[in-house]
Amino acid sequence: MITIYHNPRCSKSREGLQLLELEGKPFTTVKYLNEPLTKEELTEIINKLNIKPIDLVRQKEDIWVKNYKDKDLSDGKVIDIMVEYPNLIERPIVVNGNKAVIARPAERIKEIL
Repeated sequence: MITIYHNPRCSKSREGLQLLELEGKPFTTVKYLNEPLTKEELTEIINKLNIKPIDLVRQKEDIWVKNYKDKDLSDGKVIDIMVEYPNLIERPIVVNGNKAVIARPAERIKEIL
């Protein structure tokens, strides 16, 4: 099953959702700002993305800049911060089985379909 972790207020996220709709494959939408991810769920997504947790952080967001920028944080702490502040999570994320992409640009979704 394909899942998109979506923020409706984000234009890139809306583009990803539109691409999935055009592909015509069934998918699930998770509005992660309304349905917060657990640490376990976020860790699983990061593993599927095959990236370090810091690579999923929107590092220009005020919360990050004011509180965490230039601090030496463990991977676990970075995940904890994203769980606490889900708006720091880069979007959209699309997961298909054991594969995942940060769909920026939206065409990256085709890599895992």
